[in-house]
Amino acid sequence: MIVFGSTLSPYVRKVMVFGAEKGLSLELQAAGLGRGGPEFAVASPFGKMPGFQDDDFLISDSTAIVTYLEAKYPDPNLIPTDPRARARTIWFDELSDTIMMAASGAIFGNRFVRPRVLKMPCDLAAADAAERDQLPPIFDYLETQMSASGFLVEDRLTLADISIASPFATLGCIDCKVDPARWPKTAAYIDAIHARPSFAPIIAQDQAIVTAMGGPMLEMVIAE
Repeated sequence: MIVFGSTLSPYVRKVMVFGAEKGLSLELQAAGLGRGGPEFAVASPFGKMPGFQDDDFLISDSTAIVTYLEAKYPDPNLIPTDPRARARTIWFDELSDTIMMAASGAIFGNRFVRPRVLKMPCDLAAADAAERDQLPPIFDYLETQMSASGFLVEDRLTLADISIASPFATLGCIDCKVDPARWPKTAAYIDAIHARPSFAPIIAQDQAIVTAMGGPMLEMVIAE
């Protein structure tokens, strides 16, 4: 099975971690941002990461992919079957994919992707505004959802935890992290999820890539 994309994308990382937690071997092939071969073009007709291929089946979108993997490989169960637990899991997945990504995308895109990867102008003011205005309400909410078990749903690891932790990993690569003094439960939760064997090697690799490419741009450089 092939995943097309880059794990610097939270969506791609979500799929790779989900597969790892199920004990699956997923092959990552670079794609997106103008890269990718004919299989990626068929899997993801709009060029969005991740794309996915399993023999002659091709599909895109991280939630569609993990839903396929859950149905084909039901053990261990990462999307609960209890109606309320399943609904909460999908809610956290949606929270990550939409609300969190709107904020983290503005930050990571303007501080790293546009200036370092695409060599394009960036809007650091937009990144600062997203970090200042959009992230804190999300952190405030997550702080109320943390349980003593260290997981969001059913006191065990589920897609909810994988989805929520993934954008935090991308932001962490550019040193945008949860303040443990203000959000202690959320900070401890993220640290614990990121320490899992499914997450830690990917995060280390992503951090190395960001560092090698110059790290985040925090101030505009004015050419003289």
